Amino acid sequence: MTMADLMRTARERRASDIHITALRNPIFRIDGALQETEFALPPNEKTALLLSMLNDDQREAIHKGLDVDMSYTIDGNLRHRVNIFHQQKSLACVIRVINATTPTFEQLNLPESIRKLVDEPRGLILVTGPTGSGKSTTLAAMIDYINTNRACHILTAEDPVEYVYQQKKALIHQRDVGSDVPSFAHALRSAMREDPDVILIGEMRDYETISAAVTAAETGHLVLSTLHTTGAASTVDRIIDVFPPHNQQQIRTQLAAVLKGVITQTLVPRATGQGRVAAFEIMLGTDAVCNLIRENKCHQLNSTIQTAQKQGMVLLDNYLAHLVRSGTIKLEAALEKVHNRAEFMAEVQRV
Repeated sequence: MTMADLMRTARERRASDIHITALRNPIFRIDGALQETEFALPPNEKTALLLSMLNDDQREAIHKGLDVDMSYTIDGNLRHRVNIFHQQKSLACVIRVINATTPTFEQLNLPESIRKLVDEPRGLILVTGPTGSGKSTTLAAMIDYINTNRACHILTAEDPVEYVYQQKKALIHQRDVGSDVPSFAHALRSAMREDPDVILIGEMRDYETISAAVTAAETGHLVLSTLHTTGAASTVDRIIDVFPPHNQQQIRTQLAAVLKGVITQTLVPRATGQGRVAAFEIMLGTDAVCNLIRENKCHQLNSTIQTAQKQGMVLLDNYLAHLVRSGTIKLEAALEKVHNRAEFMAEVQRV
């Protein structure tokens, strides 16, 4: 079996991830659950499979004990995000399977308020959620929507590049962190000289990147990025906490001026047992929301979101309750994701 064979099988079985480790058969993640495959491979064959994906520089990094992040393509256009790492004196690997085509808003059932957000000419839009919650897919749909509808320059910095966009109305340049540019922060600094209209930063990992992203939004660009947070209010707190105490009031003021929206999402198994559906929390950068951020009252953000549903905002628990009432997901699956069980149950039972 070759690595390409394993990747094709994963796609046939609708797996989102492939795990390869020394003492187990390869494992697929299907609809959120891990399932061990029937492919019995000896450890030396697994190591050979992993090394077959690497170039000379990447092999050297592995021999030095480093991890390797990369993209890997089979059959011309089927892309995968790969992380190879060391554990217990052996190599292991996790491979994210990337859709062959960029999904549309309609295919993902994204709320209309997200479409309106992407129509903004400038500002900061954040897509947040835990690992494996579909953030990259949602961002890809947003970028492709802009690509389809606006004659603009889109500049991305990704680690690694996942979806490769076809040139439509927009001019798109995609930079791979590690090969095309040293870091996200470096890509943002360079972007100021590259005439972008829209900037996608794969992840806001550190102080330097967050600071540069906010500055880019202040200077008239539309900036999209991701954070590993589980709610709109916690996203704002995470950004502010990255800064030293004496700079936190300044970043609150800057963030309040540029934030257009925070989209938090998670994936929940469908009631049919086939596939998963995204549940969202959406906070828009309204005057009320931005005043709370500026005045360091983020603990009140959830209440503001709760009372602004007509404006397109929604709490995750309320969205999950809607999915339960519509029969899209089961109550048991929703309960694993909710933040406030009592309020969620009240919302489920509300007619």
